[in-house]
Amino acid sequence: MKVLVLLETQNACKRFGGLKAVNNVSIKVEQGQIYGLIGPNGAGKTTFLNIISGTYTPEEGKVFFNGKDVTGIKPFKVCHEGMARTYQIVRSFPNMTALENVLVGGIFGGKMSRHEARKKALEYLEFVGFPLSPDTFAYELNTMQLKRLEMARALSTNCKLLLLDEVAAGLTPGELNDITVLIRKMRDDMGITIIIVEHLMKLIMSVCDHIAVLYFGEKLAEGTPMEITEHEDVIKAYLGENYNL
Repeated sequence: MKVLVLLETQNACKRFGGLKAVNNVSIKVEQGQIYGLIGPNGAGKTTFLNIISGTYTPEEGKVFFNGKDVTGIKPFKVCHEGMARTYQIVRSFPNMTALENVLVGGIFGGKMSRHEARKKALEYLEFVGFPLSPDTFAYELNTMQLKRLEMARALSTNCKLLLLDEVAAGLTPGELNDITVLIRKMRDDMGITIIIVEHLMKLIMSVCDHIAVLYFGEKLAEGTPMEITEHEDVIKAYLGENYNL
């Protein structure tokens, strides 16, 4: 059975002045995978996500999504192709309701009619387990509620690929378990492919099928979670000698 590569980067490079924040990074993400990106602070993980999502144009290299060259096209056009993302610091519209926040994704990202977008928004809020009334204003929400809201808004764009940047940041252990279940649910129930940038190894190791390690802007290693935890260079550069699953 042929495996569909949904996202591929080929030798992607991004410089800021004389600093190569991302240097010749190539990855292939298969449809239906949960793909992890790990590495120390400053390794280039978020910059790499910004290249994939169109926020940054690489000076060198290519980005292919769903068989199409999307290198350097605008983020809203990448979104229309079927890619969405969330952010470490949640970006909501604070003076809009939860329902209105998700409507933005459906109308402008998913290009739905307002009627269809409203129906879908309510479905996605229920899917992510949003615990409050859809009429609650975003400024009233706590961190976990905002993360659920942001995921619902991303899903409303009809995305095939979802980029999650530090989704576990600021969560309690109980909330971390909830977000882990939700990530799996998005893949298993909706068929969404996921790339997740995360420092919390417990989350990465429990949900990811495949992991790439970035170190000083370069890909240090990639493989299954078990292969990564046993990789000598990864242990020395990132995990540490005392790391335990």
